[in-house]
Amino acid sequence: MSGSEEDFAAMFEASYQAKRYERGQTIEGTIVSIGPDVALIDVGGKGEAVIDVAELKDDEGDIEVAVGDRIQAMVLSTAGGLHLSRRLARGAATQRQLEDAFHAGLPVEGRVEKAVKGGYEVRIAKQRAFCPISQIDIIRDTDASQHEGRIYEFRIVEYKEGGRNLVVSRRALQEEQQREGAAALRRSIAVGAVMSGRVTSVREFGAFVDLGSGVQGLLHASEMGWSRVSDPAGLVKPGDTITVKVLRVDDDTQKIALGLKQLTADPWSNVEAAYQPGHVHTGRVTRLAEFGAFVELEPGIEGLAHASTFEPTGRSERWSKSVAVNTTAAFEILSVDLEKKRISLALVPEGSARARGTAPAAHEIVPGARVMGKVERHERFGIFIFLAPGRRGLMPLGETGIGHETEFAKAFPVGSEVEVEVLEADPAGQRIRLSRKAILDAQEVAELREYSARNEPVSEEGFGSLADKLRGALKPRDK
Repeated sequence: MSGSEEDFAAMFEASYQAKRYERGQTIEGTIVSIGPDVALIDVGGKGEAVIDVAELKDDEGDIEVAVGDRIQAMVLSTAGGLHLSRRLARGAATQRQLEDAFHAGLPVEGRVEKAVKGGYEVRIAKQRAFCPISQIDIIRDTDASQHEGRIYEFRIVEYKEGGRNLVVSRRALQEEQQREGAAALRRSIAVGAVMSGRVTSVREFGAFVDLGSGVQGLLHASEMGWSRVSDPAGLVKPGDTITVKVLRVDDDTQKIALGLKQLTADPWSNVEAAYQPGHVHTGRVTRLAEFGAFVELEPGIEGLAHASTFEPTGRSERWSKSVAVNTTAAFEILSVDLEKKRISLALVPEGSARARGTAPAAHEIVPGARVMGKVERHERFGIFIFLAPGRRGLMPLGETGIGHETEFAKAFPVGSEVEVEVLEADPAGQRIRLSRKAILDAQEVAELREYSARNEPVSEEGFGSLADKLRGALKPRDK
């Protein structure tokens, strides 16, 4: 075959290859060479397509591909061979190219002119297009003006009236890019990794953070700070870029749990040295529950004053009336559980020496001790006495020192103080038996001794014992 015949065969083959494709069609090929102005793309067969080198450059003007890379592009022309385009440059796209881009789904560049009702006016080449507000970005922001004057890539989603009515979407391209990178990113995310992310939305339970390529994790309110976070919106807002730590990754549900407080020191690391049982600290009541009051001792350190630690008042108001939310008061440390991160507290009476830190903690409750307590409640078998925060004892009816016919509720009203003697007390303080009768009996013996000391000794010829004579003297005379 002569040289002219070979040239004719090559031209025929190129023409045939071109006719296999239609303008606006998206094809894939391999870059075989890159010249000063154009690059050659192998699209299969003996034919090659050309693409302007400008189409292969990034925003800084650097070529972002290399020989051997595969790319997707749209067929712009089939006359004299295949001419491809990866994007339609702003200001250079013709009406026909915009229509081709619509059918092929090829991105086009546009400038956001201004915010209008329901969206934005976008200028593409010499055409005016409309982008709905929901399609300008994956992340919904309240500041609509932040996009004005920006140049973005858009996808034409509606092409009507010969191009006079264009609707475009930037979000469609963002989501497509996210899907491409999401799988690779998920494989790289590991528990313990520290990553930068963008807050996409804030809810009452926490914030969703985009870690890239549309992969989102949940930053729960409980993981935002060592102190209790009641309003996540007060810490982060949509659009914020924050650094978070990966706490958990669930491959089955594709859920990722994130943490923010883990990037700062845990205040509980100093609790053992700073908070000792028996010490008094100032705290602020943060919230109330049916079972007690939560008290913040310092940011990140919270304790619980259980309802059982409050003294009975005898009034209709409950214990919570004395510790309203945001109340600042003195609290005694009852116990510290470092493993469970729990601190038990008790409210110290306002103005007391204990509250000022000048009085020691209450003495240990042991058998034989006389202690002051407050009547807490009545039961058919006895009376419960509040002795100290978390310590209460039972005074059986037989130990009250009064007749059964007497009304115990009137004799020992709720909230009244009473001195009792400890009859029994187990080491754990869970079972304490008290007696008022023991106090009365001891007083009676003391009175007898005092009476005997004031009178002359009784003659040995007298009848009966000294105790009998003293009881007779103390016995009320009949009228």
